[in-house]
Amino acid sequence: MSTADKQVNTDKLPFVAPCKKLKITAPINWLLLGWEDIKKAPKQSLTYGAFIVALSYVFSLLIWLYGGIGLLMSILSGFLLLGPVLAIGLYSISCQLQSGKEPVLGYCLSEGKRHLGNELIFAVILSVIFLIWARAATMTHILYPETATADWIQYLPFFAAGTVEGAIFSAIIFCFSAFSLPMLMDRKVDVITAIITSINAVLRNKAVSLFWGSLIVFIVSVGFATALLGFIVLIPLIGHATWHAYQETIQADDWPKHACI
Repeated sequence: MSTADKQVNTDKLPFVAPCKKLKITAPINWLLLGWEDIKKAPKQSLTYGAFIVALSYVFSLLIWLYGGIGLLMSILSGFLLLGPVLAIGLYSISCQLQSGKEPVLGYCLSEGKRHLGNELIFAVILSVIFLIWARAATMTHILYPETATADWIQYLPFFAAGTVEGAIFSAIIFCFSAFSLPMLMDRKVDVITAIITSINAVLRNKAVSLFWGSLIVFIVSVGFATALLGFIVLIPLIGHATWHAYQETIQADDWPKHACI
């Protein structure tokens, strides 16, 4: 039996789905499988990506107008680590492709309605995290230089604090959502079990999770370098890859399966 096929012992965690011990190269394979899904369903995937980018422009504008540059930079530092939250429809596309069916965008939208209860609970949890994050972001303003003629060295404490703060909250959100939302879409499971399963899988595959998170940060950087337009492709890529990450990592056979279509 290969290392990737070895099931991690979770006897002490009765409300968590078992996870596999992954190879360090697993995230590369997830991205390749995600790219294959985009090629198989380009219209559906890119339409979904364009819709998310349009929402992102609106969201960024509102933060800029009412929150200021400090809050904007702190929140956007973790933007694509929220990809699993935004991508439940992309998981549906991958699921339909995996079942040998032609993906239907209308069905992807109905997925959100079907899982509305769990999504609302998840949204409340994320809202609490974001409220704390937003409050912490405003506090970094005490490190912002008071003079307009400040040199770049005087800005370093402000940017360093914002970076550390964003990394901490992004890591928390990543642990919560890395595998939980694909599991909610795939299986008849409650949101707490899905979140605990996700945290357990991340912690038991720390090196792989760090590598996967680093790849996401790199992809995010590429997306920002294109003024968000690159996310039309990059969001579907991460979304589809996240589905395959869940499929390879989590063994959720003890919970009934949802039909893809």
